[in-house]
Amino acid sequence: MASAVTPLDQPSNYKDSQARVDRQKQHGLLQKSTTLYIGNLSFYTTEEQIHDMFSKCANPEDGGGVKRIIMGLDRHTRTPCGFCFVEFYTHAEALASMRYISGTKLDERIIRCDLDLGYREGRQFGRGKSGGQVRDEHRQDYDPGRGGWGAQAQRLEIERRRQVEERYADAEQGAPIAAGGEEWKQLNAVPAEPTLKRGRSPEDEDESSRQRVRVDEDTGRM
Repeated sequence: MASAVTPLDQPSNYKDSQARVDRQKQHGLLQKSTTLYIGNLSFYTTEEQIHDMFSKCANPEDGGGVKRIIMGLDRHTRTPCGFCFVEFYTHAEALASMRYISGTKLDERIIRCDLDLGYREGRQFGRGKSGGQVRDEHRQDYDPGRGGWGAQAQRLEIERRRQVEERYADAEQGAPIAAGGEEWKQLNAVPAEPTLKRGRSPEDEDESSRQRVRVDEDTGRM
């Protein structure tokens, strides 16, 4: 009777996009591979942490063990970018790691393990446009373990800030900028026409004189 549960020690459909081998040959190479590709690592996970975890599946008494670990690096900054290769001395150790470690947590992240065709120089560098992994190039979620926002979102934010800084730099140099609220009202207010005072007519002068005379008579002043 066929098992309803997928064996945990079987490789997935992962395939190096730059590998120049067909599927049949790839399958044959994976049947004896001693190398694992480890994905979804935190940028802050160290080589020592990885060695400690994968050593639990090693068999030094049978001539095995972790042969070496190759950390995945950002192509530009040469800093970790979330993946690595783990080489064992035996194929059985690599299969045991897939069975017992893939899908478990390291640095609070669920890591993925896949049999790999074998490490070649240059594969340690990210292939994304920004230097890291392609998966982090267009990522829309915020992942603090993998540098925050995706690289494309970070570029858009940098461009937005640059435009804001240029706008305020223009304002400091006296260039006109769009205003709003009370500033807009002040800039666009129509100046009020000056109020002209009417000159005093002769009739006003006579009336004023008559009022002064009546006041003098009432007070008895000459």
